[in-house]
Amino acid sequence: EVQLVESGGGSVQAGGSLRLSCAFSARRPRMAWFRQAPGKEREVVAQIKSDVYGGFGGPYYADSVKGRFTISGDNTRKTLYLQMNSLQPEDTAMYYCAASRVIRSSLLREVDFEYWGQGTQVTVSS
Repeated sequence: EVQLVESGGGSVQAGGSLRLSCAFSARRPRMAWFRQAPGKEREVVAQIKSDVYGGFGGPYYADSVKGRFTISGDNTRKTLYLQMNSLQPEDTAMYYCAASRVIRSSLLREVDFEYWGQGTQVTVSS
């Protein structure tokens, strides 16, 4: 069982920045950030691969956040990060950290992720 605990959410004005953190109890080959806005389906924000040596790489970003968000990880701190810059009101959502045992080179689907955190709220005002 993998425990995931998100933190770092909050309220910011458009153009501001936030850094989300996800403390994980154990590394899994793929980790990701998803988000869900009110009345919308949950969507992937970013995914990253984690290898047995503790490295993180091969990030994927949704088009809507490319160039503004950065996903990274630190295995010594057992923490996954999401740096969010130039935030816009449409980024307002509950953000979830997720982890998967699936080893595949291609993008993973939401159903591939077995472990989920409780979420942290991000609210961006105009």
